[in-house]
Amino acid sequence: MDYQAVLEEVAAHARPFVRQGRVADYIPALERVSADRFGIAVADIHGDVYGVGDWEIPFSVQSISKVFSLALVMAQSHDGHDNIWQRVGREPSGTPFNSLVQLEAENGIPRNPFINAGALVVTDRLQTLTGDASTSMLHFLREESGNPDLAFDQAVADSEAEHGDRNAALAHFMASFGNLENPVPSVIEHYFWQCSIEMSCRDLAVAGGFLARHGLRADGSRLLEAREAKRINAVMLTCGTYDAAGEFAYRVGLPAKSGVGGGIIAVIPGRCTLCVWSPGLDARGNSVAGAAALDHFTTLTGWSVF
Repeated sequence: MDYQAVLEEVAAHARPFVRQGRVADYIPALERVSADRFGIAVADIHGDVYGVGDWEIPFSVQSISKVFSLALVMAQSHDGHDNIWQRVGREPSGTPFNSLVQLEAENGIPRNPFINAGALVVTDRLQTLTGDASTSMLHFLREESGNPDLAFDQAVADSEAEHGDRNAALAHFMASFGNLENPVPSVIEHYFWQCSIEMSCRDLAVAGGFLARHGLRADGSRLLEAREAKRINAVMLTCGTYDAAGEFAYRVGLPAKSGVGGGIIAVIPGRCTLCVWSPGLDARGNSVAGAAALDHFTTLTGWSVF
């Protein structure tokens, strides 16, 4: 596979979609990002990386971080990783990523780990396991990406905290059902810090490689059992692009996780991991040009999980 040639064709196809959609404005620090940005990178299972466009410019990972927090919880839950699945489900929500609607009817158990409520539960569990959820994630991402300069974005974290009333409501509501182990302010703080991490398409494609290698880290050590990596990929496919997961599976056919910073990470098990970034979002919070690029990538290559 000539990855570079494929990516150049994908970028040319996606270019008309750049600036379509709307840059996230409910977090003011994200609103300042130029809508003209577009980058895409692919990292194969051997660690070779290819990219075009703005693939080496860092951006706010936002909800893409939820994949890594879930992986770390599953890897570090020595009392049995299934414990997390007693506190969060694995079903698509059918509602927006920050919805409160289902929690009361379902006794404070979020539908899946990739909506905000579910991610707060996972962050809570990671805090219990590590004592410092956000720093643990940052260290892991530095190691897996090979980029020791990865850092939190203070401005984004502060902006999220200033406009985080709905996330606080979700956390307090779940705490009222006994579904948080740590104080709500601590859980919310670590969640915001995780979302504020800045990474490039290159960094994310490389860091997510363990999902394409069936649980093996970049150094060859095992982070997850193969069946656990399979399960994360499965939940990404069904729940990773908010309440547009069905449409995304139909168009792209890959496990993926999006973030309102405009990034999408996607996995082709046994082959490679991709990351695309373009800040313009559709009504569901997914990158318009990013989805078009991944759609064209799987069309050109014939690679999908189907």
